[in-house]
Amino acid sequence: MSPAAPLERVTTVLCDADGTLFPSEEPAYAASAGVTNRFLTELGAEREFAPEELQAMTNGKNFRAAAQELARGYGRDLAGPELDGWVAQEKDVVTAHLRTVLVPDPSVQGPLRALSGRFVLAAVTSSASSRLDACLEVAGLADLFDPDRRFSAEDSLPVPTSKPDPAVYALAGRRLGVSPDTAVAVEDSINGALSAVAAGFPTIGTVQFVPEGERPAREAALREAGAFAVVRSWAEVARLLD
Repeated sequence: MSPAAPLERVTTVLCDADGTLFPSEEPAYAASAGVTNRFLTELGAEREFAPEELQAMTNGKNFRAAAQELARGYGRDLAGPELDGWVAQEKDVVTAHLRTVLVPDPSVQGPLRALSGRFVLAAVTSSASSRLDACLEVAGLADLFDPDRRFSAEDSLPVPTSKPDPAVYALAGRRLGVSPDTAVAVEDSINGALSAVAAGFPTIGTVQFVPEGERPAREAALREAGAFAVVRSWAEVARLLD
């Protein structure tokens, strides 16, 4: 596949956060598993799920969307204060854990700083804004993403949602004043790629933080979701946009 418009016209890079800017997926699910399993027990689950199982079931979605999906599997339509309470609990636990495990990564910082000299960088995530802010801070990337260029499907929209819903990408496009002709997205998950593509943005898939043995399958799935290219590092993203 090829992008919808020549890359020479691109002014803005819309960056997914978890699994794209930093390797937060696995530690986030490890921290989230305790809350999620307590939630599932209340729904009637007869066993606990390992973090890897939960990630395979819900990767690319935030906890709100995952909890609603899991609840429907047990015949529950979860909403309102009950759902908000679980979301807040999971957010606090995961954010605190990510603050302790994420560190600056030169293989991300270097290419992103080079890109920031030529492009506007924005973060577009399913995660809560407070989690995004914490991760950007400890990963040494906060100065590259101004607060008004951070968009959360959990907090930035009138009604919280999650990727693959394209609403958060559509919001980012409107707020930044960019169109599919002048912006590209970078995504690591299938739901994320589906979200960006549905919003019309040419999408680069990345597997930099995907375990080596899982990369071929993820690469194929990202292309199937509509990514026009799949790379293995931010250095490759920079070269692609050069």
